[in-house]
Amino acid sequence: MKTRVTKYICILTGAAIALSACKKDFVEVKPEGQFLSENYYANEDQANAALVAVYDVLRKNAGGFENMIALMNSGSDDHVAGGGGASDGTQLQSFSNYTMTSNLMAGSYWNDPYQGIFRANTLLKKLPAVPMDATRKARIAAEAKTLRAYCYFNLVRMFRNVPLLLEPLTATNIYDVTQATPEDVYAQIEKDLTESITVLPVAVTGVTEAGRLTKGAAMALLGKVYLYEKKNDLAARQLAEVNGPVPGSPSPLGYKLLTRFSDLWVVSNKFNSESIFEETHSAAGNSDWGFWGSGRDMGNTLNVMVGPRSYSRPTGSTAPSLPSGWSFNVFTQDFYDFIKNDPRFAATVFDLKALKAAGQADYIEGYQNTGYFLNKFLPRTSDVSTGGGATELNYRQNTYIIRLADTYLMEAEALNATGGRAQALLDAVRARVGLTSVPVSMMAIKNERRAELAGEGHRWFDLVRWGDAPTVLGPRGFVAGKNEVFPIPYRELQGTKLKQNPKYD
Repeated sequence: MKTRVTKYICILTGAAIALSACKKDFVEVKPEGQFLSENYYANEDQANAALVAVYDVLRKNAGGFENMIALMNSGSDDHVAGGGGASDGTQLQSFSNYTMTSNLMAGSYWNDPYQGIFRANTLLKKLPAVPMDATRKARIAAEAKTLRAYCYFNLVRMFRNVPLLLEPLTATNIYDVTQATPEDVYAQIEKDLTESITVLPVAVTGVTEAGRLTKGAAMALLGKVYLYEKKNDLAARQLAEVNGPVPGSPSPLGYKLLTRFSDLWVVSNKFNSESIFEETHSAAGNSDWGFWGSGRDMGNTLNVMVGPRSYSRPTGSTAPSLPSGWSFNVFTQDFYDFIKNDPRFAATVFDLKALKAAGQADYIEGYQNTGYFLNKFLPRTSDVSTGGGATELNYRQNTYIIRLADTYLMEAEALNATGGRAQALLDAVRARVGLTSVPVSMMAIKNERRAELAGEGHRWFDLVRWGDAPTVLGPRGFVAGKNEVFPIPYRELQGTKLKQNPKYD
């Protein structure tokens, strides 16, 4: 656990720490000793390395055991926590059955975004004095602001009442921090993204820049932010620029729905035409247990988390070859019944229950087992790393933070689910998988999001912002007026001016 002094502060010790966070292709820096933060930003290479350290916060989406997708899936109606038992992954279990307390809330969901914010704040403060080309400097600043906005968006959605920090904290003022209003946090997110959109490039150039933020990523994130603020007119306009004038056709920014839904989950199909904002993973870091979840590991942990336990196939089986996993985030029977006749079923759900009944495969049933596994992120044996480190921690599948089908459906929602444009957006998502048109409505959009984005970590946030969570999740223990937000981790409140969220005292 981090101490109170370091919970917001991650002192940048130069190239050594920047490199420990470096998993992006777009920068390679050789360590040249250690530097204190006050004299680290001496040249463009060091500024680039510092930016890579800010990007590292994106790893939280599917990296480490305490990742965003696994957590958010656990609390939705489409999944149960699963795993090996009722105490396996305490924060997942307590969120899944709504017994979460401030003592059970994993601190990293608060600390990791603030670490990214601290790195962004430090870079933005030091960057003006770095001797480098003004255009490249402006781009770095825009990327840092967009990443800071992303961190704050996750924080305000999860915890609502959070400090708004725009300057690096020090050991002398850390105890004076207070929480801002959600409105002020959202205003800063809007400001960061609006400023960044004017600077970021439309597209990145070459494989060495793969993973860098583009104008479209910042625009899509801003549109999503507006939607969460219920600024539907602004959201619709912003998302329309991302989606383009003709839904289903390539947008001016170069985005296009993939022809085959299943191709979204091909591990090698990174940064495809549907990807707008993507988190990267690699097996090249030789991630191992000694630094798992620390920011240095580069693998996708969600992959092993969602795999079945002790999976095996008899000789001659036609079942796929899978490595064994930990059986988290299994689908509920309710979700299976919802999607079983949808064309996206096979790419979304691995029906091991049926395979076992047919004698094609076997496994050890985990906690809350249904036999329905998350196929989008289920690794195949061919994905197992042959390099160093622990094989379980070196899966390389990227995950989408925002993709085009998501922005289509968000724009249709922002248009209040009415009109020809909203209908065309909904139709395009359905047509991609061979489904016929249905009249556009909020219920049709809700159902489409549930089927299209299943298991990607969006469902719980959707239910909360729609106001549907008390009804849908009430049988799981969800309490209206409380469980729309998480408790602030207990340790963050000790010796500070921070106040716990209502009903978690």
